[in-house]
Amino acid sequence: MEIFKKSKIYDFVGWSKWGLALSVLLTIGAFYLFFGVGFNLGIDFAGGSAAQIQYVGDAKSGVTNTQNMESNSQDSINSQPSLEQIRTLLSTNAIFTNAQVSNFGDEILIKIPYQEGVTNEQIENALHSTLDSSGHFEIRKLDSISAKVGDELARSAVISLILATIAMMIYVSFRYEWRFALASIITLVHDIIITAASVIVFKIDLNLEVIAALLALLGYSINDTIIIFDRIREKMLEGKKMSIEEVINEAISNTLPRTLLTSLTMFFAVLTLYIFGGHNIIGFSLPLLVGVVFGTYSSMFVAPKLAILLGFSIEKYYAKEVAKAKKVEERRRQRQLYEGGRV
Repeated sequence: MEIFKKSKIYDFVGWSKWGLALSVLLTIGAFYLFFGVGFNLGIDFAGGSAAQIQYVGDAKSGVTNTQNMESNSQDSINSQPSLEQIRTLLSTNAIFTNAQVSNFGDEILIKIPYQEGVTNEQIENALHSTLDSSGHFEIRKLDSISAKVGDELARSAVISLILATIAMMIYVSFRYEWRFALASIITLVHDIIITAASVIVFKIDLNLEVIAALLALLGYSINDTIIIFDRIREKMLEGKKMSIEEVINEAISNTLPRTLLTSLTMFFAVLTLYIFGGHNIIGFSLPLLVGVVFGTYSSMFVAPKLAILLGFSIEKYYAKEVAKAKKVEERRRQRQLYEGGRV
């Protein structure tokens, strides 16, 4: 399937100066968000409890959820109190001090900070007694994680990201000339930083779903960059007398249909997950959606330009490849002489 004419060569290196400038600005903005605003730690890392409740009918009439849905689902929606009303009621109980209340699809999500000695049963009873006057509701889900477990999960998440990045560094260091390897790693870190910053921008709690999205992005982003770098290396090995800018422009232009098809396939798959997957996996789908966009853009407009800025010389590369080929040929000739009994 062709989207672009193969004979058309685009000036990606020329456009890369704008891409690099955008990346610098976004990275600076990301660090401001990290240190100026900070992440909103989810229950997985901060510890505490998360209760999902759903109002299923009018408390006065005692209408059940099933009956209400069969008769008039709109009445159930109207029976749900406002978030401010729920916050006001919760503030009267010490168990819910500093609790966060938000919409969670058709349900209400209540996040309760960790308190020593407070059990799930106590929280469940406190919810029923405290919110009894607000209407008839059901507790659909109640999860709790201790502060100690949260710290361990956070430590494990950081270690997993670091180890995955180191593994990528080792892989590309053996595969490419060191400037290209370093450029790919810088690009990879760039993608992770911007994607992590989007978690703050979209006010997503930092939890295990977000870490899973970042780990998935590590693999996707480095794969996209490697495809382009492989094509650049193939072009250089053809031996044509071309500048590094010409080689990069031709290599990216040739891989452009494949890059866009792969990226769009991934993008729409994650978009479908985001739209229809519900709020339970928004911490995974939305960061990954952002990461796919920036991973594709950085592979074309950031990584190759960084290799040039790091001082890659195509002339030295050609000379090194010629010397390597001579050594291989000399070993082959010596082997032939030995096998022929002339050595």
